[in-house]
Amino acid sequence: MKIAVTSQNKREITGHAGKCRKFWIYEINDGKISNKNLLEFSKEETLHEVGHHGGVHPVLENIQAFITGGMGMGMINRLQMQGIDGVITPEKDPDQAIQAYLAGTLPRMVHESHNHGHQCGCNH
Repeated sequence: MKIAVTSQNKREITGHAGKCRKFWIYEINDGKISNKNLLEFSKEETLHEVGHHGGVHPVLENIQAFITGGMGMGMINRLQMQGIDGVITPEKDPDQAIQAYLAGTLPRMVHESHNHGHQCGCNH
């Protein structure tokens, strides 16, 4: 199993998944973390940019779950169509989030619309 986590600062789970450029990719074997790698992309390679051009983003290939602090309905729907469990969580620590996800105890938030021009699930 592979799980992607948004982490723009490489330390915490960050929101606004579509604009995020850094992702921790966790590989899980026998219910435990077996590997953790950081993927970094340019501004032109964000999920927002690639998704609007109809492509499949490399961070979404071969993952079963996507954990972030915020994402919009378009991203949520895209993940669902690909069979990926999209999770918006208030948890900030990526490693703790993975452990809680595997235990089935990771807190999940519901996407909410904002009045700042788009629906991103972020905390502006």
